[in-house]
Amino acid sequence: MSAQSVAAPAACLSDPVALPAFGAAPRRGTRQVHVGGVALGGHAPVVVQSMTNTDTADVAGTARQIGELWRAGSELVRITVNNPESAAAVPRIVERLAMQGIEVPIIGDFHYNGHQLLAGEPACAEALAKYRINPGNVGFGKKRDTQFAQLIEFAMRYGKPVRIGANWGSLDQSLAATLMDENARRAVPWDAGKVLREALIRSAVDSAERAVELGLGRDRIVLSAKVSGVQELVAVYRDLAARCDFALHLGLTEAGIGSKGMVASSAALAILMQEGIGDTIRISLTPEPGASRTKEVVVAQELLQTMGLRAFTPMVTACPGCGRTTSEFFQELAGVVQDHVREKMPEWKITHPGAENMTLAVMGCVVNGPGESRHANIGISLPGTGEAPSAPVFIDGEKAVTLRGENIAHEFVALVDDYVHRHYGRGADGA
Repeated sequence: MSAQSVAAPAACLSDPVALPAFGAAPRRGTRQVHVGGVALGGHAPVVVQSMTNTDTADVAGTARQIGELWRAGSELVRITVNNPESAAAVPRIVERLAMQGIEVPIIGDFHYNGHQLLAGEPACAEALAKYRINPGNVGFGKKRDTQFAQLIEFAMRYGKPVRIGANWGSLDQSLAATLMDENARRAVPWDAGKVLREALIRSAVDSAERAVELGLGRDRIVLSAKVSGVQELVAVYRDLAARCDFALHLGLTEAGIGSKGMVASSAALAILMQEGIGDTIRISLTPEPGASRTKEVVVAQELLQTMGLRAFTPMVTACPGCGRTTSEFFQELAGVVQDHVREKMPEWKITHPGAENMTLAVMGCVVNGPGESRHANIGISLPGTGEAPSAPVFIDGEKAVTLRGENIAHEFVALVDDYVHRHYGRGADGA
């Protein structure tokens, strides 16, 4: 596949800016970290990232999935580096992506043996854009400090940032035991949950400060402290944000499958981002068997866009349907329109920048149809029960045309394309 045949990612803005969310707290001030060409923190837009689930040693399969995630809009992609074969594959994966015109920064996820893998494969250390280190399993006993220091030394040698990512499921047990002992001596002991949250936060913050002592710049450190419960995650990140100015990676670990994972992740991350906390997010969905990995990218984009924090692709307001709606046509049309604009965004982001901010409405009857359609840049109000078989279309608040017959869907999509051409980018000035 040639570089020319690869579409640019649908969701990446050519010059992204953080959009103010109505009623949201100001973004928390942090050090800015550069991961390849992507900025995290320092009031940069919240960045969407994802992770592959392929065997990294499978160069072709991993590169293919990274390309899919990138085209869906993932601005960073993390891969597992767990053995010599996967470490040796990393530079070949990065090279293959570059040949296809895909320049997404790749993050290496290390556990247990990262110090050995980076030492054995210096080309891997060079090719990765960032390293992820878990302080809970970087090493055990006396080896922990030495192996952590080795990983930080590699980051400094190759000029790479590091995410120090603590996790509820792999908590540093020695630190947890120490804090439990301290808690037992308190006049009013904390409950066990608070002690474990404190251990998670301390694991991340103390490890970051140790990295700074070793010589890694504060502008090369990202922190995360992930748990699998919504309320616990909110409590942990509020405390973590109050204790440091490092950029923060948000994510509900092991969020789950289907609607449960989407709802739980959105509930937790929306609360934190509304409070100005969070610089990059990942939605850790368990995909359905055989389903595309890109769903987690779409959910992350839609969360940011519905909150007013980023704009990725035109969003469709659609009627849910009720007894007044006469058919499923409005549902089908809403799906057709949303799919169409997502498919067109790789082209529009280049030729018509700003089209991602367009709003669309597909409504099913006269009750809310005209009103919602007038609020959108382009909206259509389809006929409901007992209504005349016609569909008025509103453009920027004014009724522009009435569609009838069998080709409503085709004609409405054509109006959307015409609007983009006339109002955004090159089409707006007649070029």
